[in-house]
Amino acid sequence: MAGHSKWANIKHRKGRQDAVRSKQFTRAAKEIIIAAKISGDIANNPRLRSAIAAAKAVNLPKDKIENAIKKGTGELAGGDIYEITYEGYGPGGVAILIEVASDNKNRIVAEMRHTLNKGNGNMGEAGSVAWMFDNKGQIIIKKDAVTEEQVMEIGLEAGADDIIEETEEWDIRCEPTDMEAVRTAFEEAGIAIESAEMAKIPQNTIELDADGARKMLRLIDLLEENEDVQNVFTNMDVSDDVMAELNAE
Repeated sequence: MAGHSKWANIKHRKGRQDAVRSKQFTRAAKEIIIAAKISGDIANNPRLRSAIAAAKAVNLPKDKIENAIKKGTGELAGGDIYEITYEGYGPGGVAILIEVASDNKNRIVAEMRHTLNKGNGNMGEAGSVAWMFDNKGQIIIKKDAVTEEQVMEIGLEAGADDIIEETEEWDIRCEPTDMEAVRTAFEEAGIAIESAEMAKIPQNTIELDADGARKMLRLIDLLEENEDVQNVFTNMDVSDDVMAELNAE
């Protein structure tokens, strides 16, 4: 069950580096709005529960959480948010999935195409790279918050199908339908969860050298600067030596 997955480290590293509070709030609120469109009933809407938990993790104020739910259910205006996934390629032929939440489909597609081109990538057709990724629930827990025995016992018993040891954290993966059960099991055990989200896990990865990784990380940064971008997933892989070189720059 244990292993190493550098692409996940990169994904989370970049996601945290761009964590400007206002951007975090915007992303969290949009996810709640989208989830609440399904149902405003928190008890019977696992996605909404996960969205609220993620919002609380970034300290989104209670009133903003409540307003986002009302926007999603139609009680308040401002709920016309569309969930769209764009596919493309980056430097070195790396596959990219970009999840956006926008109120303007025409504007966002133009912005995504422009950003990909600017970052030496290109927009792909629908279905061009999505088949390279699996939909999984992904829970990240800091290694100092749990022992290896705990993470294995709790995770596997609750339904996790892969537990990966990273340098500073545990990367726990499960089927989307088991996400709620796995997350709840750790919470009930009093273990702090760093993040819990639905993720696109690459079936295979492309290893990049320092130049390719530098270009790819720049493209990810450019994409994540857009307020409508919720998540960026890639199939890039970078060795520890290359990551150390980039971090030293």
